[in-house]
Amino acid sequence: MQKRIVLQVLPDNEVWEIEIPSHQDRKKLMLEHYLSKKLDSFACTSAVIVKDNALLLGLRHYTPDKWKNISVWTTPGGRCDEGETLEETLRRETQEEVGINDLTIVHFIGETPGAKEGDTVYMFFCSTLQDPVLMEPEKFSEWRWVPMGQYFEEAIWKEMNPPAHNLIVNYLKNLQ
Repeated sequence: MQKRIVLQVLPDNEVWEIEIPSHQDRKKLMLEHYLSKKLDSFACTSAVIVKDNALLLGLRHYTPDKWKNISVWTTPGGRCDEGETLEETLRRETQEEVGINDLTIVHFIGETPGAKEGDTVYMFFCSTLQDPVLMEPEKFSEWRWVPMGQYFEEAIWKEMNPPAHNLIVNYLKNLQ
């Protein structure tokens, strides 16, 4: 429900009407705003996918030619290609990494610095009815559904990008 505020401006009695969107409408407008953004290759997306009270995470193995020699748990997502919107990137990366093509993008969670210098990660809360498939075994060794309680508490999940982890935890705890 939108609120209507009427302002009367003196001395000529000019009347202005301003509609203030509801909280849900503001969230929808913000989601649409971010999904339509076209950014450069320093922009990355992250699909925070929840199904049956569990979060989808994959064990990603980086190599020195891509970043550094490290393995971390992460959500599906990746870099924007030239000319892509954040929505196109989010859907493409999710399809490429886990084979999910029925992704429902629910909310924009926020943005956080990426693990690589200069990167920004745009995080979206999503849902699906599909289970992940290991599509890129050269990059990932597994995908799994992690119960939210474990994700909140266990140290192993905190090793991914710590600001991203904190943003996800805060968002998911507010949903419960």
